[in-house]
Amino acid sequence: MTSKKISLADWQQQSSNLVYSTASGTIEPEKSEKTGGTAFSDGHLRLKRETKGRNGKAVITIAGLAESHEKLTEVAALLKKKCGCGGSVKDGIIEIQGDQREVISQELTKLGYKFKWAGG
Repeated sequence: MTSKKISLADWQQQSSNLVYSTASGTIEPEKSEKTGGTAFSDGHLRLKRETKGRNGKAVITIAGLAESHEKLTEVAALLKKKCGCGGSVKDGIIEIQGDQREVISQELTKLGYKFKWAGG
């Protein structure tokens, strides 16, 4: 079994998990740009009540809002205030904790969004 020897510079270019370098010290990973949402072809938002992977606790997810990440966080903040609960924005999808279907649907209607309830 032969092993191919490579230089340190070549190895560093191949390794994307480099944490520390003697030349520059601690290496911070490149931050990826926050992604916004993508719209569905019919223009409606999709609201789902999910419990999978959350220890049985209900979460309402809102997908299909074709806005920037900043706009998504503003909408999420408004919905969290109206519902009096927590939530977050992950990968262009707004997650609101708890089963707040009526409040969320009323607020989205006030904001001028059309939506459909998706899932079982």
